[in-house]
Amino acid sequence: MISKTIVLDANILIRAVLGQRVRQLILAHASEVSFFAPDVAYADARKYLPALLQKRGVSPEAALQVLDLLEPIVRPMALELYASHQEAALQRIAARDADDWPVLACAMALKCPVWTEDADFFGSGIATWTTDRVALYLA
Repeated sequence: MISKTIVLDANILIRAVLGQRVRQLILAHASEVSFFAPDVAYADARKYLPALLQKRGVSPEAALQVLDLLEPIVRPMALELYASHQEAALQRIAARDADDWPVLACAMALKCPVWTEDADFFGSGIATWTTDRVALYLA
């Protein structure tokens, strides 16, 4: 039974592809937690992963397949589902990084916290979890 919801930032999607810990946390809690990410977070991950992987000498194709496999678990949210929260989200985060408004708007629409490693979300009025602490929320 799904009892919790959390929105992931693009940096968490990227970590889920590049490493084991984040992916394991997501998979271990997929039956009890609804995971979401704004559609632009997936676009950002697809944009930045190839360059990150080439620096590591890893095939981008295999990594992007991992990202594709995460999509049914970490469901992308279409803009029309969170656009109504854009103005409020920008008021909360624009001074730090206006590009992060979709993640915040998704969390506002779903009334749930954000999982990120980006300190720009701290103080936004939305609960924010980092990877080193998110297991407390997910449990």
